[in-house]
Amino acid sequence: MILRLTIAIAFFFVALLSTACDNAPNSNAPRSGPLGVRVETSNGVYTNISPQELNAFLANKTFPLINVHIPYEGEIEKTDAFIPFDEIEKNLDQLPKDKSAQIVLYCRSGRMSQEAANTLVKLGFTNVWNLDRGMIGWEQTGYPILEKNQQP
Repeated sequence: MILRLTIAIAFFFVALLSTACDNAPNSNAPRSGPLGVRVETSNGVYTNISPQELNAFLANKTFPLINVHIPYEGEIEKTDAFIPFDEIEKNLDQLPKDKSAQIVLYCRSGRMSQEAANTLVKLGFTNVWNLDRGMIGWEQTGYPILEKNQQP
C-alpha cells in the first residue's frame, strides 16, 4: 500500500515537472505580448528593451534616444542627446518636461544606462526604457554602431 502510494506520488511529480518544462519560455522564440521586461528598483520601475524591440521603435521614432556612455565609444543612429550617466540629474533640461513621456537610454554594455534609468525613475519619470546589453548587444544582433571622428 505504501509502495503504491509512493509510486503514485512520484508519477504525479514527474508529470508536473514535465508539464512545467514544456511550458517554459524559449529564449530563442519571438516574444509575444507587451514589449520589454519590467525592472523594479527601490526607486521605481523602468523597462529593459531588446535590440530588436528598439530597432522596431526606431522605425517610427517618437521619443528621445539618449546615449549615456562615457567616454564616447560610438552611437546608434537617430541618437538625440549625449548625457553622461552620472550627470543625468544635472541635464534635465535636455529631457522631456512631461515626466510621463517615453525616454530611451543606452550605453556600451547596459550598466551605465541602468544607473541613469534608476536615477530618472527616482526623479519621477514613469516611461523610461533601457537598451538591454547596450551597444554591445545592439552590435551582436547585427545592427550598426556609428562612430564619429570626434566626440560630440
